[in-house]
Amino acid sequence: MLAGAGNREKLLTERQVVDLCREAFMRYSLDGKSLLVIIPDNSRSGPIDLLFRTLYDLLADRVSRLDFLIALGTHPPLTQEAIYRRVGIENASVHHNDYPKARFFNHHWKDPDQLKLVGTISREEVLRLSNGLLDREIPVTINKMVYDYDTVMILGPTFPHEVVGFSGGNKYFFPGISGQEIIDAFHWLGALITSARIIGAGYTPVREIVDTAAKFLTMEKLCISLVVKDQSDLHGMYIGSPEEAWQAAADLSAKVHVVYADKPYHRVLSRVPEMYEDLWTGGKGMYKLEPVVADGGELIIYGPHIKEVSVTHGEILEQIGYHVRDFFVKQMDKYLHIPGGLLAHSTHVKGMGNYESGVETPRITVTLATGIPEDKCRQINLGYLDPASIRTEEWENREDEGILYVPKAGEMLYRLKEDPFRNSQQTTDQHEPGV
Repeated sequence: MLAGAGNREKLLTERQVVDLCREAFMRYSLDGKSLLVIIPDNSRSGPIDLLFRTLYDLLADRVSRLDFLIALGTHPPLTQEAIYRRVGIENASVHHNDYPKARFFNHHWKDPDQLKLVGTISREEVLRLSNGLLDREIPVTINKMVYDYDTVMILGPTFPHEVVGFSGGNKYFFPGISGQEIIDAFHWLGALITSARIIGAGYTPVREIVDTAAKFLTMEKLCISLVVKDQSDLHGMYIGSPEEAWQAAADLSAKVHVVYADKPYHRVLSRVPEMYEDLWTGGKGMYKLEPVVADGGELIIYGPHIKEVSVTHGEILEQIGYHVRDFFVKQMDKYLHIPGGLLAHSTHVKGMGNYESGVETPRITVTLATGIPEDKCRQINLGYLDPASIRTEEWENREDEGILYVPKAGEMLYRLKEDPFRNSQQTTDQHEPGV
């Protein structure tokens, strides 16, 4: 029962959004049911405020409960002020008077009291789904709140994604509101395939594991998948099951969110916006541009506002640093104690490369022009450039010189028209020895 509309060239109006939601919600028996809506945190752009108002206006009087859970994954919890900013509520008084039925909750991925084991993906199934790359069973844990509701609805955008191919859909369950085991497992699988190969690749082995985990959730599941550009421009909205809504959104995202270049650039200045508060999230300025950097070239992550490697995982990342995939794979016995999600992030920021005879050779140089000090950049095996030395106007309109400036990086994927990564096999011979 997929409903929705989308267009690469045109935007949906607020009236169209309301009409599409009204039409779609009439197809479901929601009256008297309890409804939990899973929404993104502030590191994902989109008109969540418009959709919040629309859902409230259309459903608050129909359902018995209308609650909202922030899909944080391993990101830090949002303050009340940040939650209000996400959904467009001015203050507590407006919340109380205009949206009295709406309640908001943060997901806490490290709190075992909030999690429930809902099943296990067997070792044999994981081997099959991962094309032999992962040799382990995966316990599937999720925020147990979902079992307090008749219906769970996902609301969020879809973009090209460095781990799963395209974000959205069941990814709002895993890792959005899940426990650590499945997060680490499928992020490491994405790293084994490599970000450059998997990003924007459609239905990937990682997506298949996420969808398999979602089958353990037996409650009614709905999804509103958005295709958004430039923070709030809504090109598409699809409402249906998480699988079908995601597929429609991913198809449109592939047309809206990908910029094709004729040839690679030897220097790229990737300016990450303030919505990415640390390198953990700001690394998207690397993932989305790596495919257009020439061999031996340099990508500069420019974000003076970024002062930390990671609010949540900084201590461990500063210990292991940033390395190419094979650096870890070929000496995995040293890193078995490190969560797979952190190893994956490390490889995504460092990019493609080799590790032979104890020598690491990255394909490109990644340099930080952020608020992270030079000594810390060297410690974590990344380059440093004083952000105060950068004059963005000096980087503009120099594509003919092999220099690219991207003023708002992190959501648009840049690819070569003849992309060697996109055409390469998603499986590799790099398994996870010892695991």
